[in-house]
Amino acid sequence: MTLSSFLTNLVIPLNLSITLLVIGVVLFMLRQRKTAFFFAVIGLCWALFWSLPASSLWAGGRLEQLYPHSMPMKLPSAQAIVVLGGSTANNRLNWFEPYDSGTATARVDTAAVLYKAHRAPLIIVSGAALEGNISEAQIMANALAQQNIPQQAIVMESDSFTTYENAVNTSKELKRRNIDRVLLVTSALHMPRAMAVFKKQGVDAIAAPSAPQIVVPDDQGFSFWQPSMRALQASRSIVKEYVGLLVYWVRGWI
Repeated sequence: MTLSSFLTNLVIPLNLSITLLVIGVVLFMLRQRKTAFFFAVIGLCWALFWSLPASSLWAGGRLEQLYPHSMPMKLPSAQAIVVLGGSTANNRLNWFEPYDSGTATARVDTAAVLYKAHRAPLIIVSGAALEGNISEAQIMANALAQQNIPQQAIVMESDSFTTYENAVNTSKELKRRNIDRVLLVTSALHMPRAMAVFKKQGVDAIAAPSAPQIVVPDDQGFSFWQPSMRALQASRSIVKEYVGLLVYWVRGWI
């Protein structure tokens, strides 16, 4: 397990809360009651904070707004579109609504729209096989083919397990093809880290994020301050990005 993965799993709200509560129980058994109470309160407060939609809208929305979503025709043209593997909140249209396969939009769908809008003549899909034997790059290539993107316009990079490797391996492919300028496609939440690491590799990348997901839903009953299990579970993606930014900065990758 990488340092980034370890830290992310540790501070995921539900995991950290349970860990702190367990520490509190152990300390209570050791008669360290004041310290036990402190750990228990911190654990409960951490879970409560991330269960509030307002917290996700503040912390996650801040990252999504760093590179605003634009319509394809408002983006400049480039030599290639680079799509990074992965998903955020199961590609849900809205973070706070149930999953609906009819409205879910993957990053690769954004790339297809850009290609059909003639923003670039080539799509590079990047991502290794995280589970099983089929790489994310292959899965995305298959999805593009289903959207009538010609096979000769798709290039697969199937060796990257992290955003850093996405940038390193893709930049090599770009140099080999003498490509200087790309449209970078990933989720709006992931875009700040992706742009930082690609720029560190010397890639002239233009942010072309998928539509933001951490937005107030069109639901009159929606409450910013009512704890939600959906918000608590989905907050792991926000925490992952903040931890990832910290780890990448420490390691000199951004």
